[in-house]
Amino acid sequence: MPGLHGTAVTATRSSAPAEVLAAHRGAGRFFHAAGVRSFVRERGTGPAVVCIHGMIGSSFLYRKVLDELAGHGLRGVAFDLPGLGLADRPARYDYSWTGLGRFCAAAVDELGIDRFHLVVHDIGGPVGFELATAMPHRILSLTMLNTTVDVTEFSSPWSTRPFRFRGIGDPSSVSTAELDTYLALMKGPDRGRAFLQIMRSTERTPAKQARYRAAVGNVPYPVQAIWGVDDPAMTLAVYGEKARAAAGLAEVVTVAGKHFPQEDQAPAIAYKIAAQALRLAPPHPLPRRSSS
Repeated sequence: MPGLHGTAVTATRSSAPAEVLAAHRGAGRFFHAAGVRSFVRERGTGPAVVCIHGMIGSSFLYRKVLDELAGHGLRGVAFDLPGLGLADRPARYDYSWTGLGRFCAAAVDELGIDRFHLVVHDIGGPVGFELATAMPHRILSLTMLNTTVDVTEFSSPWSTRPFRFRGIGDPSSVSTAELDTYLALMKGPDRGRAFLQIMRSTERTPAKQARYRAAVGNVPYPVQAIWGVDDPAMTLAVYGEKARAAAGLAEVVTVAGKHFPQEDQAPAIAYKIAAQALRLAPPHPLPRRSSS
């Protein structure tokens, strides 16, 4: 996997977690936004695709997707939310979806991104919907990956154990060192205190739900939903269907995999993002907004 300057950063199954983390750090750069130092990985040139991660995530989650997007002539961008990954973890920070969305707005400005395609995953959905609501005129398209729109009944199902054993469809696609790197990036130097603050700061109110429905339905940009079909946490039958209904989609596009299809389905996901962003002719029909 080439880094920003052509440095090989592919992790082998024999790599140690420290080597994987060093390769990840070398593939990106630090930047400051909204008073927080964060970290961003970027690949490719062309229209920007901003990828927002969720819990037990960071820019590391999108490393394979970014390479695939670059291959389609797109500029893939993934940055760390405050409290996760290599970003700062201030003890006194607004880790609510509102606060994290505010950070994202500052981040895209700082990174010089004007108009962009938006990809959201897990609680990166609500965070990204905050971003889209703040600047709808700058959103070119929206792709939802295994996320939540109807948040009033949302409860986090994640701990480190389900991530290791139930989150990835094809275990052979991820090394033990890479799994350890995920958890190291989640826990960080504060031993996961910021992660816990994020989990405790969710805004599961009717007002937020209405706001997020408005960010995906009857909007000026195209919307699609892509789901790991065997997700045991944000299931297709419940979360996927609610996302489809909120966005007025004819269907949810499914890929093999579970909650983190970015790991074992990166080519398929990137193609579907590119198909929407660049109006490619896909081999199978992508979902269209319903006329109702």
